Order: sequence, then structure tokens, then C-alpha cells
Amino acid sequence: MDLAYIPSPSTGVIHLGPIPLRGYAFCIIIGVFVAVWLGNKRWIARGGKPGTVADIAVWAVPFGLVGGRLYHVITDYQLYFGEGRDWVDAFKIWEGGLGIWGAIALGAVGAWIGCRLRGIPLPAWADALAPGIAIAQAFGRWGNWFNQELYGRATDLPWALKISDGPNRVAGTYHPTFLYESLWCLGVAALVIWADRRFKLGHGRAFALYVAAYCSGRVWIEYMRTDEAHHIMGMRLNVWTAILCFILAVVYFVVSSKLRPGREEVVEPGPSGGPGSGEGAAAVPADADAKAVPAGPKDAKAVLAGADAKADAEPVADAGAAAKKPTSLTKAAEADKG
Repeated sequence: MDLAYIPSPSTGVIHLGPIPLRGYAFCIIIGVFVAVWLGNKRWIARGGKPGTVADIAVWAVPFGLVGGRLYHVITDYQLYFGEGRDWVDAFKIWEGGLGIWGAIALGAVGAWIGCRLRGIPLPAWADALAPGIAIAQAFGRWGNWFNQELYGRATDLPWALKISDGPNRVAGTYHPTFLYESLWCLGVAALVIWADRRFKLGHGRAFALYVAAYCSGRVWIEYMRTDEAHHIMGMRLNVWTAILCFILAVVYFVVSSKLRPGREEVVEPGPSGGPGSGEGAAAVPADADAKAVPAGPKDAKAVLAGADAKADAEPVADAGAAAKKPTSLTKAAEADKG
């Protein structure tokens, strides 16, 4: 008898009248908002403008969703185009099935477009978003819990996940790989934030650290999963993808550190996001509209200073006389022109 386990929800969707609220989509939406919020704070701290992260996310998020779905459908095509399958199901994203590899790859294309339009470097934007992306993944994995999918091998551990009977699944208790990956992603986010503060990572290295750290965890988590997957040389396809991405991220990190050490001095053209903005933010005068007095000859400056001091010392007899009599400042200015 199981003394403890993680229960699964009886349904992954709640209907508010004719409107379905799906847990999978809800988790993804929360993750996106958290990623943009944290990314915006980090972008401003680096000297960027408020709102820039959200503006570029408008490009990156749709591209990422399409890329994630394409990766899933392509690598698991038998689920949609095999015998007895309906290819229309490939468009039912709310039923689950987003590959992080495709989401990051195509999302980067959308982010590149947005960065080009704003005239800012993509690596700097990616560095600001890196921990937020990891947190978004942590939220997104709970969508698998709502759908009762992507769990691991059978186990009787106290934190086992209880799965009910359903299409393509057998009732029992299994390793909650969704929880393992969610916690791992939170650890990755904490690592990137710490390393970024400690070593002033720049030029895409914070993002490379996120990729390398996530992939190192994805390898062992992927080994625990029992869902159907393609294998290459005895290993799941996603394991090979994680290994390849890990190597590329490490190589980029090392090469970038040698070629472009330090952090970008300016991440976005124009005034910074406000007081306390990050390194390299352009200094903005307190009164940008104030006009400087043209420098004149030294003797004219002396006359001007003396006349002002004299004017301050002499009381004005009456308002009418003061209005008719030119001020010493005006005289000094005329003398300066002469």
C-alpha cells in the first residue's frame, strides 16, 4: 500500500461556460510572464530601457511556440502521421507536446528580428533573459503534470507520481520527472544569476551557461523517462541533442571569454532605463534642456560677476524705477557683446 505519493489532477482542463482553461497552456503563460518580468529587471540593470524586453518577446514567443511544436511533431511524427493517426492532432498544441530545443532555436530567430529592429545586440538580450527562460521552463513542466505525461519509470518512493488509466498510459506510481526537471531549472536560474553577478558575464555567456547547465540535467532526466521516443545508437534522440547543445554552449563560452572578455558597456542606444541602471549606461544631465552660457573673454566675465554682486548689494528704490532702469546684468551682457 502506498503511504505517500503525488496525486495527478483528474482533468487538465476546467470549463468556464464555453471557455476551456487548460492547465498546460496556463503553465506556459505564467512562465512567459515571469520570464519577461525578470528579464526586464535584468535588462534595465544592464543599462537598457524599460519595455524593450517585452517588445522583443512579442517576436520571440510566437516563434518559440511554433519552433517547439515543429520539433515535437518532427521527432515524434508517428504520433500524428502513423497508421490510424489523425494529422490534424499535430495542431492541437493544448494537448501537450513542445520541444524546448525547437522553441529556443526558432525563438532565437524571432528575438534576432526584434533586436535588429531595435538596434541592440542579441547576445546581450539573451543574457538578460537566460535565468527567466529557465524559470519559464520550470513552470511549463507542470503542464505535463496536468496532462499526466512524460513521467519516468515505476517506483514506490514517497514522492512517486500517481498516474490514472488513460490513453497511452497505465495506472501506477512513477518517477515525477516533470518535478525533477522543474526543480533542476530553478537551480539553473539561480546558478546563472549568481555567476552573472559574480563574474559579470556578457556577450551571450550567461545564456551559454544556462544552456550548458540545463543540458547537463536533461541528460539524466531523459534517461528516466519511459515515453515513446526515437533512439540513435541506443540513446534517446533528446539525449543526443542535449549532449550536442552542451558541447556547443561550452565552446561558445570559452571562445567568447577569450575574444570578448567582460560585459557590454552599452546594451541599448539612447538614455538608460533610469537611476541605477547598469554599467555603461549613457549619463544624462539632470536638466537636459538647460543652455550653457557662452564663454566670453576673461575680463567680460569679471565685469559680469562684479556687476551681479553690485546689483545684489544695492536695494531697489521702487518697482517703477527698477523697471525703467536697465539691470547691471544687461549692461554686462552688452559689454560682453562689444
